Amino acid sequence: MQFLAEPREVAGLRRFVRLQLTQWGLPEVIEAAQLCVSELVANVITHVGEQTPTTLSLAMSNTCVRIEVGDSDARALPTLLAPEADAESGRGMALLDAVADRWGVVLRGDSKVTWCELSTQLRSPTDHAGGLRVDRAEALIGLYGEKSLPRADVSPYAGGIAVAEEAAIDVIADLLHWLRAHGCDPDVALGRAQAHFEAEAA
Repeated sequence: MQFLAEPREVAGLRRFVRLQLTQWGLPEVIEAAQLCVSELVANVITHVGEQTPTTLSLAMSNTCVRIEVGDSDARALPTLLAPEADAESGRGMALLDAVADRWGVVLRGDSKVTWCELSTQLRSPTDHAGGLRVDRAEALIGLYGEKSLPRADVSPYAGGIAVAEEAAIDVIADLLHWLRAHGCDPDVALGRAQAHFEAEAA
């Protein structure tokens, strides 16, 4: 996400973080991630300047949420300070250091990216929590990926076509939940699936 570093942008960035992490099924790190974003952006505003073109990136790094804030000044590097008790500033990076599992700076010519990572409860990078629907979709996707499955004889669904239709709708809903839990756009996926269906049905 691209934006100009100024105080009024912070609330929108925090909403973006909440929305993205909610879609990924990672509510346990939302508060810490929002705090980290606020501090990283405040650091740009204070030490690089308001209206600085800035970027925010949110991604997975193994089982951690990785937050990156980039700006156009490779000289103003974030510094971890130990401010006095009555100091009015200087606590931002100390707070980030206390909340994040690790953080650092990547220099890129005349720009830099300050990043931090937050641990999650994931067992693997793609193990986004999402509930029963996402778990069922994972199992179904695994079956679709099996190339050696024997072809089963087609038989009428025991409950009748109406019950089978409801089951098929549940499968579609599960897959949409899975897509959202993994940071994908369900509406885009539905549109692409519809296009594939229409092309193959023609």
